[in-house]
Amino acid sequence: MLSVIQFPGSNDDRDTRFALKSVLACDAELIWHKQGELPAGTSGVVIPGGFSYGDYLRCGAMARYSPVMAAVRRFADAGGPVLGICNGFQVLCESGLLPGALIRNHHLHFVCQRVHVRVEQALAPFTSRSRAGAVLRLPIKHGEGAYFASPELLGRLEAEGRVLLRYCDADGNVSPASNPNGSLGNVAGLLNQAGNVMGLMPHPEHAVEADFGGRDGRAILGSLVDAVTGGHS
Repeated sequence: MLSVIQFPGSNDDRDTRFALKSVLACDAELIWHKQGELPAGTSGVVIPGGFSYGDYLRCGAMARYSPVMAAVRRFADAGGPVLGICNGFQVLCESGLLPGALIRNHHLHFVCQRVHVRVEQALAPFTSRSRAGAVLRLPIKHGEGAYFASPELLGRLEAEGRVLLRYCDADGNVSPASNPNGSLGNVAGLLNQAGNVMGLMPHPEHAVEADFGGRDGRAILGSLVDAVTGGHS
């Protein structure tokens, strides 16, 4: 079962559960943030997008203190797969489960558009359904999505192959023009050192059906489903 964490202000939690359960045929349940333990049988965790605690401090800064996050940390430390989408990415960075930070977009505007991202590596449990160099078209909607890290940290992430998704154009070319928010290195998604925690700003849950945003999001969510079920949905 995939546990989809639900905070006050989450607004993509049900969309995420629908994508996992109704489209990809994986058992997925909403888990309220005050629960101190993940349900028995949890094989993966998804922290969805939204505005946890209304973004009243920094995005994700208050959610990190919710009781469920201690359980998520224990689950991740034990090797369980954890995926954070948009606000979920911010929560993971604030919680120390991913390095760096997400800061205000360089133009200081909220962005809501479809972008292209290049898959840098095809790895379980998050991009095994794709291939290195593949270009996915996914929606973004955020005001604080610019990835920031010190030059030393960014260099280490690059050297260790932990940048998994990068903003690009439709042909896979990476440039400032294809960067919608000012993320350093055009980073759109990255991994922790162990490779079992991923954060990304684009929303794969809004791109799982051909008539509603396309199916490219299945490359991400389907990979996670494969990892926790041992199959291909």
